Amino acid sequence: MMSEAAERLAKVRADIAGAAQRAQRRAADIELIAVSKTHDANAIRPLIAAGQRHFGENRVQEAAAKWPELQGETPGIILHLIGQLQSNKAEEAVALFDAIHSVDRSSLVQALAKACDKAGKRPQLFIQVNIGDEEQKGGCTVANLPALLTEAKNAGLSIDGLMAIPPADVDPAPYFALLDELAERHGLPLRSMGMSGDYENAAMLGATHVRVGTALFGSRG
Repeated sequence: MMSEAAERLAKVRADIAGAAQRAQRRAADIELIAVSKTHDANAIRPLIAAGQRHFGENRVQEAAAKWPELQGETPGIILHLIGQLQSNKAEEAVALFDAIHSVDRSSLVQALAKACDKAGKRPQLFIQVNIGDEEQKGGCTVANLPALLTEAKNAGLSIDGLMAIPPADVDPAPYFALLDELAERHGLPLRSMGMSGDYENAAMLGATHVRVGTALFGSRG
């Protein structure tokens, strides 16, 4: 199991490095987040042993149940919240996560500002953009992005980047390019985009963080 995890990790890292080279980017500028949602500690430990340190979770409660023990075993773990966040969970999220990728509305901006002030801690923050304007997806609209960025700044929050999930079953490249352009327009250095099926494409089009689950953990039974 250990060697299998190490092989998967090496392949994904090599894919990212190759994509970065083709785009004349530095592979070191692209952070690999292993999406560990729904996987238990025993499934995660082999990846930690293979050297992976950045992990992504969808739910505050699930992360709180398994990560304190794992972080106690291995210093230096960086936790990313990549799923939707309820405003009433903001305080827990700020305490637990080093980065939150799903800031997408006014009420959450205000809740996070209060939570950060109370905790004296400032996680890295990404605004999630509903890049394909899909009703069923979280994220602010492209049109509302400037207003949300202004509100975050006025609330004392520093927004580091943008996150998006392109529509399924279409070429993601135009959506990645759009997110890159939006981040550039607003002077934001980070772009969280790309998953197991398209992380190489994302790496070529400006991603600074790719969120990879299946390619690292394998398909679910």
